[in-house]
Amino acid sequence: MDDPVLLTGAGGRVGEAVLDGLEDRYEWRLLYHSPPDDEPDHEYMIGDVTDDALVRAAVDGVGAVIHLAGDPRPEASWDSVLENNIDGTQKMYEAAVDSGVDRFIYASSNHAVGAFETDQRTPEMYREDDEFLLDGEELPRPGNLYGVSKATGEVLGRYYHDTYGISVCNIRIGNLTKNHPPIDYERGQAMWLSYPDCAHIHECALEADYDFEIVYGISDNDRKYYSIKRAREALGYDPQDNSAHFDGEEKVVEE
Repeated sequence: MDDPVLLTGAGGRVGEAVLDGLEDRYEWRLLYHSPPDDEPDHEYMIGDVTDDALVRAAVDGVGAVIHLAGDPRPEASWDSVLENNIDGTQKMYEAAVDSGVDRFIYASSNHAVGAFETDQRTPEMYREDDEFLLDGEELPRPGNLYGVSKATGEVLGRYYHDTYGISVCNIRIGNLTKNHPPIDYERGQAMWLSYPDCAHIHECALEADYDFEIVYGISDNDRKYYSIKRAREALGYDPQDNSAHFDGEEKVVEE
C-alpha cells in the first residue's frame, strides 16, 4: 500500500498490538485521544473522532483506515457510546468516502453478540468438547450499550459499503492480552487473541480482496465459541497462537 494507513485509537491495547507487529510494514498516520508518553516515529495527531474538522484532516490522503477509537468500557454510558462510538464512527466513514479511501477496517467486539453467550453460558461452553459456535452470520445480540454501539458500527459499515462501494471489514475482537492468555479463566482462554495474531488479522484486512465482511478476531484456540473460518476464507488469516499451548505464563513448546 503506497498511501499511509490511518490508525485511530493508536494509544490503546489493540493499537499497540497492531503497531508491535506491523510498524515497519506500512507508512502510518496515528490518531491519539491523548498525547502519547513517547514521541512516535510516525506522523500523528491528537484529538477526538467527534471533531469533524480533525477527522477530515486525519483521513485526507490515506489509503485505508483502521478505526479503533471510541469508549472501550463495557459499562460505558449511553451518552458516551452515542458520542464517541456511534457518532464518531459515522464521522470517520463520511470523511473516508469523501476522501476516496478504499477500505475501512472497524474494530467491532465480542460484545456485539454478548447476549448469545449469556443465553448459553455454562462452564462446559468454554471447553473443547462443547459444540456452541458463532460464525459471524448471526444477527447482533449485544449484551450492553457498548455492544449496541459496536453493532451499530457494523451496520454503518454495511450502509457505507452498499451506498459508496468502500470495502469494509468488521473484526469482532475477542480477549486481547499480551504475552500469554488469561490464567485460570476459561472464558478468556476460549476467546483469546494474542498480540501477534491481532497484528496479523489486521494485516490480512489491509491486504485481502473483499467487499463487506464480519469476522471474529481470536487466536486458533483449541476451544473457541467464535469461528475463525470466515476470517481464514475471506482474509487469508492464519493465526499461530493457541491458548491451550500455554502452561500459566509459559508457552509449551512441542518437540
